[in-house]
Amino acid sequence: MKTKLFSLCFVIIMIFSLSLTGCGSNNTNNNAAPTDKPAANATDNAAAGNATTEPAPSGADISGKITFLTNRTDMIGKEYDEYLKRFNEKYPNIKVEFEASQTDYNQQAKVRMASGELPDVMFIPTIPNSDLPKYFASLDDLGLNDQITFKDFKSQDGKLYGITTGNSTSGIVYNKKAFADAGITEIPKTWDEFLAACEKLKAKGVVPLASNFKDKWPLNDWVYAVPRVIAGNPDFPNEKLTSDTPFTMDNGYGKSLSLLRELNEKGFLEKDINSTNWEQSKKDIASGKFAMYFLGNWVINQVIGAGTTADNVGFFPLPYDNSGTLTAPLSPDFFYAVSKDSKNVDAAKAFVKWMITDSGYEDFAGFISPLKGKESSLAQLKEFQSTGVVLQEGTVDNAKVTEISNKAQLDLPAVAQEFVLAKDPQSVFDKWNKSWAKAKKDLGY
Repeated sequence: MKTKLFSLCFVIIMIFSLSLTGCGSNNTNNNAAPTDKPAANATDNAAAGNATTEPAPSGADISGKITFLTNRTDMIGKEYDEYLKRFNEKYPNIKVEFEASQTDYNQQAKVRMASGELPDVMFIPTIPNSDLPKYFASLDDLGLNDQITFKDFKSQDGKLYGITTGNSTSGIVYNKKAFADAGITEIPKTWDEFLAACEKLKAKGVVPLASNFKDKWPLNDWVYAVPRVIAGNPDFPNEKLTSDTPFTMDNGYGKSLSLLRELNEKGFLEKDINSTNWEQSKKDIASGKFAMYFLGNWVINQVIGAGTTADNVGFFPLPYDNSGTLTAPLSPDFFYAVSKDSKNVDAAKAFVKWMITDSGYEDFAGFISPLKGKESSLAQLKEFQSTGVVLQEGTVDNAKVTEISNKAQLDLPAVAQEFVLAKDPQSVFDKWNKSWAKAKKDLGY
């Protein structure tokens, strides 16, 4: 998804088993299951434009031990057990060792890459696509190229290196009983209506919106998804490349973060936003102590699992202005990848393909399927789509933008934290515009 690193993870070894993950925190892409064939054969590959001279081995023929670095520690000993049983029915000779990441997955993955100690299967961290061939094996031979969404996101020189675990849209996940008790009878379709609903909830002693501000990553949608939707431009994040002042109060960044700032100033977020707790917040949403999240649809099932019923959880688009037109982002989550140095590449690829086509993980995680045209079983997604919302697909991150961001040490969720708490939010933008412009100039862009 080195002995010091292992102190931050635990390893669960399951013989003749295997598991999966990917979740949560919508990644930093510009963004917010099932029919299986064991491994692609020549016919599959030809159909996908990737014919091979030899058929891939069948499930029973593939053997070896693989390691998968996962951030879904909550599934270990639970849902994973059922996955493992089904996986080993097809692949009885594959052993899987799970490394459970309990820290920042993106940073941990980068450390592993720098050390040359990659697990066999992992999620791709925020690196330029040009670096993909250095670390990962091509997945073109899985025969999925024509079936998956966001195929170009993790491709380089015409080769596929990563497949999304699932897709997300961002919206308001809400406790229906909390809404009803506060007298909210209709879903807000404008920003003013949304604020009015928050006021009613607050008056009932309910925290309107759980931000998990302290944890930083739950702010991802405010900096990666909403700005591009407000701008009406899926490529908005990449347009920083042509500007020395990408952060302004009147563009997507300024307008999005001003919404979050307004919610905090009106007392619609947690009372102390610097001492929030992610796991507890799911229980608080489930119980109705908190009324809403603004996150990806992946969190829906986690809220249900935290102590409520499916019919008490709803999902609607964030009305970011007063136009009455609803638009929401469609973004991929983490991308599966296979280490090119794996000693058991076939086994690792079989695992990745099974997770995408047969596991049913996307329904459990609350994702929109990575397979084109596959409908979700979640009632909440159906509710979301019934509003007439337009889904705006994201675009591939520009490698130069990523390079400049890294050099400038630009952490957009951290910028959001500064902006919301600053006495003068413009000063925050001024600081980061200066860092951006310097990094851009130093790199010759």
